[in-house]
Formats: sequence, structure tokens, C-alpha cells
Amino acid sequence: MAQEYKIKGLSALDLKSGEKREVEVDGIENGKVLLVKLGDKTHAMSSNCTHYGAPLKLGVVTPDGRLTCAWHGACFNVATGDVEDAPALDPLAKFDIVEKNGGVYIKGEEATIKASRRSTNHKCAAKGQDKVVIVGGGSGTIGALHALRENGYKGAITVISREGFLPFDRTKLSKALIADPSKLEWHPQEWYDEASIEMISDEVSSVDLGNKKVSTSSGKSYSYSKLILASGGSPKSLPLPGFKDLENVFLLRTIPHVKSILAAVGESKGKKVVIIGSSFIGMEVANALAKENNVTVVGMEKAPLERVMGTEVGKIFQSTLEKNGVKFHMEAGVEKATPSSSDSRKVGAVHLKDGTELQADLVILGIGVFPSTQYLNDCKEIKLEKDGSLRTNESFEVTGVKDVYAIGDIATYPYHGPGGNGNPTRIEHWNVAQNAGRSVGYSIAHSNSKPKPFIPVFWSALGSQLRYCGNTVNGWDELVLKGEPDQGKFAAYYANGETIVAVASMQMDPIMTKCAELMRRGNMPSKSELKKGVNPLEVGLPAEVKI
Repeated sequence: MAQEYKIKGLSALDLKSGEKREVEVDGIENGKVLLVKLGDKTHAMSSNCTHYGAPLKLGVVTPDGRLTCAWHGACFNVATGDVEDAPALDPLAKFDIVEKNGGVYIKGEEATIKASRRSTNHKCAAKGQDKVVIVGGGSGTIGALHALRENGYKGAITVISREGFLPFDRTKLSKALIADPSKLEWHPQEWYDEASIEMISDEVSSVDLGNKKVSTSSGKSYSYSKLILASGGSPKSLPLPGFKDLENVFLLRTIPHVKSILAAVGESKGKKVVIIGSSFIGMEVANALAKENNVTVVGMEKAPLERVMGTEVGKIFQSTLEKNGVKFHMEAGVEKATPSSSDSRKVGAVHLKDGTELQADLVILGIGVFPSTQYLNDCKEIKLEKDGSLRTNESFEVTGVKDVYAIGDIATYPYHGPGGNGNPTRIEHWNVAQNAGRSVGYSIAHSNSKPKPFIPVFWSALGSQLRYCGNTVNGWDELVLKGEPDQGKFAAYYANGETIVAVASMQMDPIMTKCAELMRRGNMPSKSELKKGVNPLEVGLPAEVKI
């Protein structure tokens, strides 16, 4: 039962508009809430982000009432506590607040205050003839499911996924090598049952757009009124001698992949691990394995992540991982893999084109993904892009097809962020997929609604936490680097002409979050302004969104 609790050390509501303050709740051990003042009203809410628990006192408040987490870009509505942007799924709890008798009090339940969240409004008894079918079980799917039910969609929902597990946090596979589904899955089966969501473990084999049916490899078919394609990406293999035939050569995309890697590493650790690919997956798994194994990364670029981050910033990441014991062979080509002398079934070495031979107990391939859209190859109404993706509009509706949406790794959509100019781009980010899912779910629940604009955000574990916002769909021509790069503490601003199109940061929160909000509102400082010393944290946020 809700009751009144006094706020420690606060005799009056003296916050200024736009100010946020974390306060302790008297009578509740470790009980805290966040106070935020917008205009003339002070709001009391959960103090921590419902994604990974970041203190929201470190976040950014906007004039129109958005509170964005400093870690991974999760955004909440200050007035309601509802989720505005991924990757948070649960909303914040809100509490009545009053000033009286020389003190400040909130009203709420102890359990809710301590949990720092409230339950989602997902429970539903499906009815009517409408039915949404979703292909895939990843980030886009979980975003769509939440948006559909939380926005009042009452039709039936069926999810068809080949994962073999309920939707889970895929980011933890490469960043932490967690293989226990119970530690990864977002919700238990009961949550989906309560929401009248049918979860099917199967693989879609074809789509009949004319008859609005989806067929699976098991021979079953499912009709739909709206179809959401969220089948994600498949990891690329290496078409070179040895890599397809030898054991202990692994891809990294699924829970079984991680289980196989952990089994090969074994409890004794100390294994020689060669990672092919120096982009995000390769670098993250290198970081995760480096502490107790001998890890070597092989990359074709001058520096890790050079294609996205540039050489200068890429070398910062390389230096950070080298301090953790990771070895690098950059600007290197791979020739073949050869068997182990002790077991000819297993890999024993990776050979580079310059003659270098790297001993290996196991090899992990992190060389990218391709859109998993093979089930659409015979669908005449849909024309796949050259990379296998689907072209969509801003609402993620597939071009030329009615009642079909594409989100996540398989969607090429018009990008309207800074420097984007509406150019079609495909972005392989967890947050982008989930925000697209939320957008589509909202559109289906509220027909004729406009898509909500968002700035792409991603994060990575590279010794320290990397934050990134924006996109370089039309490239970048200059880097403005601030902070202490040699210490792995920096903000990197990527400019195309005078326009800052992307920002990356380490150990400088909430730079990324503030820049993402500035980008949404068309008020991001220019390249010249940054060079003159303008600090984005000191730039005001207009209320109007301009993308």
C-alpha cells in the first residue's frame, strides 16, 4: 500500500526549472528518487535507468520533458515516466510529491521505490480480426511488442523466431560472453502469455504477400493483417582454406555460439585465441577474453574500427586493449587456417599473407553480418537491395508493399539526422532496431501517426565504455578530438564540412547524450565552434525537434 515518505535533507522544493536532483527517502534503506523540475512543476520518479541501472542524475533533461540516460541513450518522459527511446523497456515509476510542515514528502510503495521502475502496461486479452505477425526475435521485435501493447493494440500477435530462445539482450554475447538464457532474456514466458503474444520457435521459409501469409520450414503457415520483418543479420564466414572444415572456428551471433566458445576456452583458460576482424564484435570479444587468455586480433585496417572511427581514434582503442594484453596484427591479410598437430580435426594455426603463423586453440570470426532475408528471394513483389536489405520509408514501411514493415539490420531507411539529407542507409545498431520497432508498433496501434525521429546511438565495451551517436551515411572529412586521448578519455566529433554528423566519447558522460539531443533539435555546435572551444554541455537545448 502506498504511504508518505519524507525526503531527507530537503525542507522545500527549491529546484530551478530544468534541474534534477537525486535525493534519499527516509525510512527506506537505500531508497532514492530523482526530482526533476520542468517549468513550475517538480516531478518525483525512479532514480535509476531501467536498462542497466545508470543513475539518471547524470542524464540530460530537455525543455519538452525528456530525460535521457547518460550511458546508452534510454529516454523517458518526465511527466509520465514512460519510455521514449530504446534501450529501456520498463518505464520509470512516478510519485506524488508535496511540500508541507517544513519538509518534502513523496507518496509511493516501498517496493516500487526500491525497484526504481514500474511494471509495463502489457496485459491484454487479444480480440478482433487484426493480427500482427513478426518475423524474428531480436531487438526490433521486443521494441515492437512493447509499443503495440503499451499503446493499446488489442489484435493477436505472433512472433516467429529461429533463435530457440525468448527475446534476449544480444549485446551481452560479445561484450560479456554470457551464455545463460535466464540472464539474457528480457522477459519470462509468463510476460508474453499475459500480453497474448504467441511465441513460435520456427524458421520462416517464404512470404505470400498476395494472400498475407507467412510459411515456415516446419510446413505451417500464419496469416497476418500487418507483417513486421525483423529477421536481423547473419554472421559472415571466411571462404578460405581451413575455416569451414576445422573445428574450434566460431562465429558469434547466438547463444549456442557463445556456449561453444566458452566450452573451447574451458575452465582452465590460458588458450591461444585468434580473432579475425577488428570491428566491434571482434574488439568486444577480445576485450572479454583477454584477462585469462592469450588473445590476438587480426585486422585489415590501419587501426581497429578505422572505417567508422578513423585511424586516430581507432589507435586509442588498440592501445587500451593492448594494456589488457591483447596483441594486434593490423593491415594484415589472412591466407588460411591449418590443423592442430595434436588433433587434426581442430584448428591449430592461422596463416597470414605476409608469412606470419599465429598459433591458435580457437578462432573467432568477427567480420560482419549480412541481412537475413533469404526467405524473400522468391517474393516477386519485393525487390531486395544489393546487400540483401529492404528499402523502406521513414515509417519503416517496405517500399511498394502494403502492410509490411522492415526494421533492424535488414532495413535501409531514409536518414534525416545531421548530414543525412534523407539518404538511404542501413544501420546495424541495437538501439536503432528497437527504436524502429517502437515506431512501427506505435504506428500500427495509432494509424496515420507520424514516425518519431530519433538519433542513432550505440555503445561498446572496449576496455572502457564507448558511447556513440549520429551516423556518417555521407562520410566525414575531419575529426575534432577533445579531452585526454592518451588516457582513453575523449570526445571525438566527426565533421562533414561544418556539420557534426557523429560523436564518440569515452569517460566523458554525458557528452554523447547531450549531443544526441542537440542533433535532434538542430542546435549541435559546428566544427568551427568546437575548435574555438564551445562545450556542447554548455549549449542550450531548444524545445523544438528539427529532424
